[in-house]
Amino acid sequence: MSLRSTALSTLPLEDRYHYNIIRRAIDLIDAAALPLSLDALAAELGMSPHHLQKLFTQWAGVSPKRFQQYLTLGHAKALIDNRHTMLDTADATGLSSTGRLHDLFLRWEAMTPGEFARKGDGLNISYGLCTTPFGEALAMATDRGLCALAFTSETGREAAFADLSARWPAAHYVEAPETIRPLIDTALGGGTMPLHLIGAPFQIKVWEALLSIPSGHVTTYSDIAQAIGNPKAVRAVGTAVGRNPVSWLIPCHRVLRKTGALGGYHWGLPVKRAILAYESAQADATRPDAPERKPATFA
Repeated sequence: MSLRSTALSTLPLEDRYHYNIIRRAIDLIDAAALPLSLDALAAELGMSPHHLQKLFTQWAGVSPKRFQQYLTLGHAKALIDNRHTMLDTADATGLSSTGRLHDLFLRWEAMTPGEFARKGDGLNISYGLCTTPFGEALAMATDRGLCALAFTSETGREAAFADLSARWPAAHYVEAPETIRPLIDTALGGGTMPLHLIGAPFQIKVWEALLSIPSGHVTTYSDIAQAIGNPKAVRAVGTAVGRNPVSWLIPCHRVLRKTGALGGYHWGLPVKRAILAYESAQADATRPDAPERKPATFA
């Protein structure tokens, strides 16, 4: 199925350009034997140091030098050591109506077991491309809310569509960017957005637990298993985390291994690292002793 880019054409080019720079910077930082100076990183990216400094500060709230620290592999270990959230069972499994995620309120509704078993038969799903702070994404929605959000930078548009649509193969899909765009605008603007979670009961319980992880913090697969009352189901939790259809908004990127290793990420580890680095930078920027800055905008 062909995916048109009409949903992207109305968005400022600058919004799409920013994450492409961040992604290229991640690759350069990974390839460098030593930390890159601002001048060296800017030269590799074909930008002036001043422009790079301004872009990073607008996007992440910190300088490129500081952002490099957040992108190092050791940062995930530091998150486990310093911002490890031990999920409370009541909080993790009691989000019957709302969950708070990085200042975004999500109202979600789970499909009934019967609806899930029918694999989307009788369900109309609209889809369209959109931009996010972490690159282009493919979004899908039912008449009850957003049901899928997949980053396309690693997989490509067609593969992302095939991945998501295979979860509900009997549904009827309609390309409707005009339906999708208001939902994403609401998400980026911090408004109340309905989610329609389509998954098996165990998966729903895991995704519900993910919503209780604060932005800038992380947890582990075993912590989630403990929180949902099934401490031996660590491997099954990992599978359910990987099957989360709503990337970023349901924060599966905040789940690490006990060792601090990143683990997997369905939409690509570079995206996971960028999100964790971004959220850490945002958390540090909002500390009482942090300097005041103008918040970045993406819509």
